[in-house]
Amino acid sequence: MPESLTSEVAAGLIGALNAELATRYPEPGATHFRLDPTEVAPGTGAFVVARLSGRPVGCGAVRTLREPALVRELGPGVGELKRMYVAPDVRGHGIGRALLARLEDEARALGLTRLVLETGTRQAEALALYRNAGFTGIPAYGEYTMSPGTSVCLAKLL
Repeated sequence: MPESLTSEVAAGLIGALNAELATRYPEPGATHFRLDPTEVAPGTGAFVVARLSGRPVGCGAVRTLREPALVRELGPGVGELKRMYVAPDVRGHGIGRALLARLEDEARALGLTRLVLETGTRQAEALALYRNAGFTGIPAYGEYTMSPGTSVCLAKLL
């Protein structure tokens, strides 16, 4: 379900994600937490929340890449997945797959033809999810070139 990035629900889920990532990647510069509300505004992107029995248990975002340097590097019609998270106590029940499918639908509705993302080398469950969904490895792009030891970049044609 779409949700405002500035809502309390979003803040709680993103806070939990940031805490988990900071634990997995304690070294300086290994985490990239930036996502602005304007990047997920209608017509530009989307931020969605998964709920289980009314409880917010996961989130994810898609944003249209518009920065000139990224468009030159990755091409036009590209979106980026950001802030994917599922609460640890409900992992393994298909929530991540459902979030990913919804974000791919949102990307198609935005007219995007390709998705890219970055995840970390210490997130085997995320890597498995993305690879099982058809994402394949690409060279590090944008800010992720600064953390080659911990970043894995992937892409998928829609």
